[in-house]
Amino acid sequence: MNDRTCIVTRKTAAPDELIRFVVGPDSSVVPDLKRNLPGRGCWVGADRATVEKAAQKNHFSRAFKRPVAVPPDLGGMVDSLLVKSTAGALGLARKAGQVVLGAAKVEAAVRSGKASLVLHAVEAAEDGVRKIAQARRATVHLGGPAIPAYKLFSQAELGLAFGATNVIHAAVLAGDAGKAVGKRMVALDRYRGGSPDDLAMLAAVAGDEDAAEDVE
Repeated sequence: MNDRTCIVTRKTAAPDELIRFVVGPDSSVVPDLKRNLPGRGCWVGADRATVEKAAQKNHFSRAFKRPVAVPPDLGGMVDSLLVKSTAGALGLARKAGQVVLGAAKVEAAVRSGKASLVLHAVEAAEDGVRKIAQARRATVHLGGPAIPAYKLFSQAELGLAFGATNVIHAAVLAGDAGKAVGKRMVALDRYRGGSPDDLAMLAAVAGDEDAAEDVE
């Protein structure tokens, strides 16, 4: 798809970096995350601050050239839709056998280079996160992939997505289902204004002569 223009910033970007909105039959603004709803659409930068600014500053009415009804918590609505989409992808990855749970299995998947991304529950203890981060750094230092880590879901949310209990650490493995998870995780992370916790650091490790001190 061609680049689109954000109605708030007026900057052009790829569709994956924007969110499409359409007007529903009741004249309300509707998020179109899959970009397949009929009708004329407008595009907004894919982060919550920009979506909320579009809602507050009457950008949607100007873009559609007509009065439209903006849901009172449009920013929260989009976040919930992104969470639902990401959780659904996590469940499919689990069914496809592309997920491992538990700190030990996650660390092994990271060190083998089989993990495409790591998930930590919001409640995860720093010690557990640190051990897996060391494995991620070691993997890069040895020439393996830089594996992003995200802390976007609670223990309960991860458990619900995976159909398991006490999920604190998880790894999504490489594969088609894993790629789908990665795409949705990037979108949710971007929307919340963040980025994988230390990918920049990981990318620099390979060329850092002092990195060996921090690997196991």
